[in-house]
Amino acid sequence: MTGSAASTLLSARGLRSPFGGPFTFDVHAGECIAIQGPSGAGKSVLLRMLADLDPHDGDALLDGRPAASMPAPDWRAAVVYQAAEPAWWEATARAHFAAADQDVIDGTLAALGLSTKLLDTEIERLSTGERQRLALVRSLARRPRVLLLDEPTAALDPDAVARVETLLRDCLARGMAILIVTHSGEQARRLAHRTFRLEQGILTTP
Repeated sequence: MTGSAASTLLSARGLRSPFGGPFTFDVHAGECIAIQGPSGAGKSVLLRMLADLDPHDGDALLDGRPAASMPAPDWRAAVVYQAAEPAWWEATARAHFAAADQDVIDGTLAALGLSTKLLDTEIERLSTGERQRLALVRSLARRPRVLLLDEPTAALDPDAVARVETLLRDCLARGMAILIVTHSGEQARRLAHRTFRLEQGILTTP
């Protein structure tokens, strides 16, 4: 890790739910951790606990400050969870953004090789891969400090995967921390500084 990545950004302390745990680990600024394991092992639940979206015991901390001490919207703006099948509650992607987000939107769309026309296309007419990448644009427009990604490239072709990974490396270089659930060992090797395996409720380092 570089000197800029040496500071602890996100911490889990005894984090647990009926699906597994307790989980205790630190994530540094500029660090990517890949989480692997069989389907149904609770990988998504772990990310959702870190985002304070699922009931849990134990603590998640940002810069040493517990999630419980922060208003939930503030925590979830700083620690952003992106589901494998992201929800959309408006007819188009553009309706999910604020005008102030435009610079981030334009830069992220360009990095992903996406046309701005997709913002005004009805969500139901977009492909799974287009929705997945637009969800990443939406996540980054929130300017998170920690990004929790659940299989963000599962529906993408190799060129689109490469673009997403390049974008994520840029985010890491700017000090963001990323936890990514992926079934691809190759992706974990390309992106992650560390890899965890979650199986039968226990998190290990292979």
